[in-house]
Order: sequence, then C-alpha cells, then structure tokens
Amino acid sequence: MPKLDKPKILVVNDDANSLFALTSLLAQWAEQESYEVLAARSGQDALRQVLMHDFAVILLDVNMPGMDGFETAAAIHARARSADIPIIFITAFLADELDRLKAYQHGAVDFLFTPVIPQILYAKISVFVALAMKNEELKTQARQLSQQTAELTASNQRLMREIEERKSAERQNHAKDEFLAMLGHELRNPLSAIASAASLIGLPGVSLDGVQRAKKIIQRQSQHLGRIVDDLLDLSRAMSGKILLNRVPLNLAALVGQTLDTYRATGRSTDYEMVQDLDAGWVAGDSTRLEQIASNLLDNALKYTPSGGRIEIRTWTENDDVVLSIRDNGVGMSAELLPHVFDVFVQGSSTLDRSQGGLGIGLSLVRRLAELHGGSVDADSKGAERGSTFTLRLPRIEHTVEPAPAPAPKVEHGKPRLLLIEDNDDGREMMAMMLGGYGYDVETAADGLLGLSAAARYQPDLALVDIGLPGIDGYEVARRLRADAATRDIKLIALTGYGLAEDLRRVMDAGFDRHLVKPVDIEQLMDAIDNCARVPVKP
Repeated sequence: MPKLDKPKILVVNDDANSLFALTSLLAQWAEQESYEVLAARSGQDALRQVLMHDFAVILLDVNMPGMDGFETAAAIHARARSADIPIIFITAFLADELDRLKAYQHGAVDFLFTPVIPQILYAKISVFVALAMKNEELKTQARQLSQQTAELTASNQRLMREIEERKSAERQNHAKDEFLAMLGHELRNPLSAIASAASLIGLPGVSLDGVQRAKKIIQRQSQHLGRIVDDLLDLSRAMSGKILLNRVPLNLAALVGQTLDTYRATGRSTDYEMVQDLDAGWVAGDSTRLEQIASNLLDNALKYTPSGGRIEIRTWTENDDVVLSIRDNGVGMSAELLPHVFDVFVQGSSTLDRSQGGLGIGLSLVRRLAELHGGSVDADSKGAERGSTFTLRLPRIEHTVEPAPAPAPKVEHGKPRLLLIEDNDDGREMMAMMLGGYGYDVETAADGLLGLSAAARYQPDLALVDIGLPGIDGYEVARRLRADAATRDIKLIALTGYGLAEDLRRVMDAGFDRHLVKPVDIEQLMDAIDNCARVPVKP
C-alpha cells in the first residue's frame, strides 16, 4: 500500500500568543500521532489555507476582528471540497445555548474553552486525526479497487473478444470443411459421369445413338467442370483485386434481357413463372462480369425457389443509380443468415434438391464484382418461406447511342498448318485429333525443345503453345521463335490455365499473338486460329 500523507490540523486565531500556545501544544503530539500543524491569523488566511490543503480538523477562534469564527466556518463549508471538514470552535467566553446553536448551524462539531485543558484537546484531536487517516486509507483502497476493476473489465473484454474470435474461426473452419466437402461432391459428380460415358464408348456392341449420347454427356460435364474452376478462380481474383474490368457503356436492361433469353433457350427457367420489367439504364461496365452478376443472382433465385415458384426481374433508374432487382417467393432467409449471405464459405441450408449444383460462392463473387464497378448489392428477406430480394445498384451514366460501324469484310483463306506443343499426352492427342477432324494439318511436340525443332523443320503457319512445359516453358519457346529469322513470322497462340491480367501481360510480352485459357471452347479456338492465320497460306 502506498504511503499516506500525514493529516493536517489548522489552528486559526488572531491573537499571536494564543496561536503560539495552541500550535506548540499540538506540536508535542505531532510525531506520536503522525500529523502536521498549520496556523492562520485571520479568517481570510484560513480560507487560503483551505484552498491549498485538506485538513483533518480546524481549531477556529470565535472572536476575530473582520471575519469572525462563525463567518469563517460558513465560508469554509460553502466550498464543496471543504464542506465536511470538522471544526472545533475555541472561545474565551462562556457560550450560551444560542451561541452553541449558531456554532452547530455553521458546521461546528464541538466547543473548547480557554484555557484549553491539554488532555481534553489531545483526546478530541486524536479522534479526528484517526478518522482522517482511516478515510484516506478507504479512499486509497477505493482507488486501487477501481483500478483493479478497470483492469479486470479490460481483461474480461479481451477474453470475450478472444472467445468470439475463436468461435468465428471455428465457424469459418467448419464452413470451409463443408465447402471442401461440397467441392469434392461437385467435382466427383461430373468426373463420374465422364468416366462412365468414356467407358460406355469403349464397350463392344454399344449403339451409335449410345455413343452420341455419351459424347454429349462428356461435353456437358466437361463444361460443368470448367464452370466450377472458373467460379473458384474468379472469386480468388476478385478477392485479391486482380480482376481488370473492360468497362464500356452498356444498357443493363438489354444485358439482363439477353441473360434471361439464354436461360429460356437452355430450359433452365422452364419450371418457373419468370416476370420481367426491364427499363433502360446505362452504366459503364464489363459486359462479361455484369452478365456473371445477373446469372449468379438468377441461379440463386432458381436454386432456392421450388418448381412453379415466381421470380420477378426488374431494372430501373433511381437518382444516380441503375437498379437491378431479383425477387423470388422461395425459401427465404433467416435473420441470422441475412447479414452473412455475401460472406465467403457461407451458404444457407435448403430442403430443395441441389440438382443444379454449384459451390455456394456466387453471392460472394457478386458482391465483389459490384464493388469493383463502384456499386453495391443488398439482400432482404422477411424470414423463412417468405422469399428473398436481391438488389444491385450501379452508377448511372449519360449515354447517346451512336451508329454501329460497318462490319469489316471477311477474308477468305485456306487452312493454316498447325504445330501443337503440349506436354500432357492425353490432352495433346485429343486436341490433335480434334483439329485433324476439322481439316487441319497438325504436327505435335511434347516439350519446348522438341517444339522448337519441329517449328524449324515443319515451318507451320501457326503454333499452339502450352505455357507450363518441361525443360523450357512456353514463354521461352515464344521468345526463341521470335528471335529466329526462320520462325519469327509464325503466329503464336498461348494455351494456359493461368488467366490473370499479369499472365496476359507476360504472354504478350513474350511475343504471343493470342492468349487462351484452358479448357478452351472449340468454337473459341477455331475463331482464334481463323483470326491469326497468315495470308497467303504457305503452299
């Protein structure tokens, strides 16, 4: 416990002899009782002392010129800090009952008459000094207790934060575990279908119709796998800010309308009542990413709305925003889920069959893409079984429609000779067969060095080069082909599983003409080859 200040006693008397006698008498016991003695010659002097110090007791002479003892006592007790200081009046005259009453009304606790009897003074002073020391101890203990309480409160708050952070981490880990389990399920389903279809094609006696159906299954499930990989990559890119938007003026209503037409054409919305009310509204956006937003919001509505349900799609302008609203009358969302519906690895439970598949990360991607466009997306639901509404807001722009430029005349040319450099044996064989089926003359190489030799020997018009090659990678292959006068004019298309803006930059810096991300759609590949083909074709 810290050392306490000694209690102080103030003696107030205008008579110098009386003041000296009292202070000297009190000084005899000061060391023993551990207190200090201060003196004042007038009421004004006493008030100055009270402003500077706290006192255990004040010995106050009643009869003083100017401000007497009663007035001095009233002034001392009028101040909040000194209101509780006990005052013992000292007088040489015998006080009557009225004087005593007046003294007590001004805060006196006792009377002493001169000449003062030392033993009585000592007894009275000891009580007040002991009381002052005890009060100071209590104040000190109260301060310590308050400090300990504050420390305990802070520790408790830290503990509660740690508990909440641990619970949050556990929830996220649990959600990630569920997500990985779901990812495994979503990957195994199409892989199983592809494996079964491939085995069916190889069975003796299988009909031509069965082979065709198996091929369609392989194609459809391969596209499904590609969409799963794209979702994962897009979310990763969006969260890390590595998506670059190709923003152009576009009509959001027209884009949403085209998306709805695709859903109708593919039969994905056949079992639902689709109501649309699309008012024009122009935004500066990336058409591919905005279509991705619309598709994910529609997929979410379809997934959590039973067959026969109603889905309303509206677009309109509101102040400086273009708004897209998708409302359904499906399973809705609980109040607990609603604040977290756009979080990564969070997915609401549904009693519906998950036949449409998906990873449940679409809404997280929607929010990030909306933010990259300078917009926002909100979710609202009145509760379970009461449907949901998702509202996208994008900054509106002023736009005047300009006449479209006349299409460039299509150049007819023969089929170019192709070189395919790919280290995956199955992938190389399948693509070579596919290109051969489309009438192309194709040479293949299994690594970068073999590819350079084949290019020098075969002199192709166009080379399809995988980036992740053993020995030397696709970037180095392109650089060496461009550095050789015999091969520098070969058109180069990069085939890679890397689709970030940084990857596109590296591809172009290495000397490629085009950049295609695996898995490559056959029509996209044919267009790329057609656009890159040299004219005239080698004889």
